[in-house]
Amino acid sequence: MTEKKKTTIVLFSGDYDKTMAAYIIANGAAAYDHEVTIFHTFWGLNALRKDEDIQVNKGFIEKIFAKMMPRGADKMGLSKMNFAGFGPKMIKDVINKHNALTLPQLIEMAQEQDVKLVACTMTMDLLGLQQEELLDDIEYAGVAAYLGDAEKGNVNLFI
Repeated sequence: MTEKKKTTIVLFSGDYDKTMAAYIIANGAAAYDHEVTIFHTFWGLNALRKDEDIQVNKGFIEKIFAKMMPRGADKMGLSKMNFAGFGPKMIKDVINKHNALTLPQLIEMAQEQDVKLVACTMTMDLLGLQQEELLDDIEYAGVAAYLGDAEKGNVNLFI
């Protein structure tokens, strides 16, 4: 029996378009029967934030980070041509016009395909994010766990 190929992605970016690319690649790899891990760190964690405001106890700096960072995948800005939020509206209109999947739908599809979505616990601590604020059915780990997956990876990407 042949071992499954492994694909790992470090999602560092908090940009809508880069995050969308990461999830398109992840879903494609999963469809090709790869075992896929997306390790969300720093601004990439915003893709895993729930849309609603979750009331948790935070310090002053953590509250500032929470206000500054987009809450959920659908509120992320573009890496280029953000135009004070107008760019994401334009790209979402194009996505809708072409009946393509939105970022939240791509994330849901990844979960359905058993893509391992991992939130970096060290970055969560630095930014003051708590598990209650992130999507259900994801994993929490540090860089050592990611490196364990990556060293067995056939494809390793940093986005």
